[in-house]
Amino acid sequence: MRKHYMFACCIITAVAFTNCAEQDKGKPAFDTSNMDLTVKPGEDFNAYASGAWIKNAKMPDDKSVYGAFNILAEENDHIVKDILLRAAAKKDAPLGSSWQKVGDFYASGMDTITIEQQGFEPIKADLEQIANIKSVQDLQERIATLHQQYVTPLFVPYAGQDQKNTEVIVMNVYSGGLGLSDRDYYLNNDSRSIEIRNDYKEHLTTMFTLIGQSPEQAAQAADQVMELETRLAKVTQTRLEQRDPYLTYNKVTLNDLQMLSPAIEWNKYFERLGISIPTELVIDNPKFFTEISKMQTEVSIDEWKNYLTWNLVSHYAKYLSSAFENENFNFYSRKLSGSQTNRPRWQRIGSSANFAIGELVGQIFVEENFPPVAKEKMVTLIGNLKLAFKERISNLSWMCDSTKAKAIDKLETMVVKVGYPDKWTDYSSLEIDRNSYAENMKRAMQFSFRDNMSKLGKPVDRTEWGMTPQTVNAYYNPLMNEIVFPAGILQPPFFNINADDAVNYGAIGVVIGHEMTHGFDDQGRNFNKNGILTDWWTKDDSENFEQRTQVLVDQYSNFVAIDSMHVDGKLTLGENIADYGGLTISYLAFQKSLEGKETPQSIDGFTANQRFFLAYANVWRQIIRDKELMRRVKEDVHSPGKFRVNGALFNIPEFYEAFEISTSDPLYIAPEKRAKIW
Repeated sequence: MRKHYMFACCIITAVAFTNCAEQDKGKPAFDTSNMDLTVKPGEDFNAYASGAWIKNAKMPDDKSVYGAFNILAEENDHIVKDILLRAAAKKDAPLGSSWQKVGDFYASGMDTITIEQQGFEPIKADLEQIANIKSVQDLQERIATLHQQYVTPLFVPYAGQDQKNTEVIVMNVYSGGLGLSDRDYYLNNDSRSIEIRNDYKEHLTTMFTLIGQSPEQAAQAADQVMELETRLAKVTQTRLEQRDPYLTYNKVTLNDLQMLSPAIEWNKYFERLGISIPTELVIDNPKFFTEISKMQTEVSIDEWKNYLTWNLVSHYAKYLSSAFENENFNFYSRKLSGSQTNRPRWQRIGSSANFAIGELVGQIFVEENFPPVAKEKMVTLIGNLKLAFKERISNLSWMCDSTKAKAIDKLETMVVKVGYPDKWTDYSSLEIDRNSYAENMKRAMQFSFRDNMSKLGKPVDRTEWGMTPQTVNAYYNPLMNEIVFPAGILQPPFFNINADDAVNYGAIGVVIGHEMTHGFDDQGRNFNKNGILTDWWTKDDSENFEQRTQVLVDQYSNFVAIDSMHVDGKLTLGENIADYGGLTISYLAFQKSLEGKETPQSIDGFTANQRFFLAYANVWRQIIRDKELMRRVKEDVHSPGKFRVNGALFNIPEFYEAFEISTSDPLYIAPEKRAKIW
């Protein structure tokens, strides 16, 4: 289901995997036909490396962004589809087995006749409970019930590590409750924000009519939800504030929380969750909890009922009949991101399976698709990258010896996970059948919630993973001080067992270095080797670091993404530091791997050093719709792909040498103005 690592830093949004053992040996590791050699490397390296591909690529109607990751996702979807189809065909699979649950889940999702007949029947009982709310006490009871299904009005409860005592799992309660993906959409008056608000109100109105309200009732309900959520937005932290681990860590006693938020009966709330009442917990935003307490009595019961109704319907829309699913797509995918059509149903159900029962699918996936040689090569590569990073830290001129020693200690303590978890999630208590897709999702979410809450007060389970094995992604979790590389990322263009070392170091090597660097970016550096939120830097070293990273803030803030919208150099700083660090670390590791060997021969007319940087650019090629680009510039901590290429590379001295970048080239940066961090 979902893993509660609030500070995990990923390289991308999750995508997909193909069988390493079946990689096409006839396909070049780097395809030069994708390049545009009419563009000078120093003019636009992204276009130079991928210009022909960008020119010829056609955006699929069901995509808002399309690139190397999405192509892999398509390939992976077919592998997962094959697993799901075979599982669904095993009608004699033993009850409770992985094959039975995976097969029945998929069959229920593909049974559109039953889904259409049911309409919104699977959530009618919940809707009736909301309709019967008569008091603030009833309201709070319903909120607790919805939270157990991962429907999250107002705030999100979860069991997670205490950031200042990472050996213990404590109750965390984080602010939430917004239907739009950023608080600024409610508050800003630029044309795009106004357009989104208008579209959102239309969407709300349509959704309320789908559950039987008259157009007049639906319009009134939409207005009330919009007004309530706007009030929440005013006390919601900005995305920049949410990146500050000190600002978002507020440990309080239950009595403190009760004084902060007196209108909410917190004792009863936690009892309704079915857990022991915590004596201490962590919240992210005290002023938010003060405000929602005031709102308990200042907002009418009818307004609250509409708000909870909306939360429930929106949460389940993807799992109900086509009227709900289509309207959900129309707003969140078409109007916000620009996608023209929804993905084929089998793909949508596959994604739901990965979300709801991901490790059940993952167990089958790993058995059939993950060769041991890939894991062995990754472990060796990661070891090489660690040595290179240690050397980089040791040679820093701006950091004192005491901080260096602690940084190296943190690096050497960093845990590495590759492929798949050693211990799988136990789904034995989760009931899955072929009767109702939405009911399967509801039970899966309730199961995940109970599983998460069961960890409260227990030691941290360091075998757990925050991603399924079939995911093409990687992450660093500062609270665990671990880097994790699921099986899904061990494939081209990241990792190719048949490629020359230059390509693998330029792709998967940079990914490894990227995740390692997250332990030392503007967020990760605030956690020590044990994952504890603490300042282990000297004052001078902190100031030096901030001065050096400000160079990246300024550089990326000057990039124009679309129209008058610039990349947000502060919001994307952590990822930009990680891209820069990944390149410097992996390049050094690659050079060290060549020591004592003959210089690698050129391939396709490009030297090994050139192929290293071309491989990096190859990973980030993409085309993107205007609406999606605008959305990502506003919300995403990652810079758009073009600037991950043209931003990071032009801070790397060896890149200038490899491609003979001259002072007259448009993207040339004078040595004294380049970032010099790790």
